Amino acid sequence: MSSAEAEDFFASGEGRTPAKPAILHRLVDVGLGYLSLGQPLTTLSGGERQRLKLAIHMAEKGDVYVLDEPTTGLRLADVEQLLVLLNRLVDSGKSVIVVEHHQAVMAHADWIIDLGPGASHDGGLIVFEGTPAALVAGRSTLTGKHLAAYVES
Repeated sequence: MSSAEAEDFFASGEGRTPAKPAILHRLVDVGLGYLSLGQPLTTLSGGERQRLKLAIHMAEKGDVYVLDEPTTGLRLADVEQLLVLLNRLVDSGKSVIVVEHHQAVMAHADWIIDLGPGASHDGGLIVFEGTPAALVAGRSTLTGKHLAAYVES
């Protein structure tokens, strides 16, 4: 049974259990509704494990969430669902810091810190800091050029 199916099952009928739908709802919220109950952690991608941790921590009273490439392995529809969730966290007063290469996430951000000018040993310097619109307008970095192409397509 998937997490989404289990959420429905435990929310009503014979399987009604008050606490379980809330836990399962958080899994669905972070885009993991397709995972099977009892699925081994070793079968999850890095992005899935990170979103699982997010679902667990959403029940706590944290004020800052730091995510590293949470869109890894996600389809575009799941990325959009993740963005809705991140918006809800921000709207509830939480700070969300996301290390990400996905252009949809960058375009959706309030603020971007672009490190470069290249990758690996060619990087590590702050080459841009500001809004996504300013990054696109300036096209002064490799990220700015790629984000501009994404936004304009």
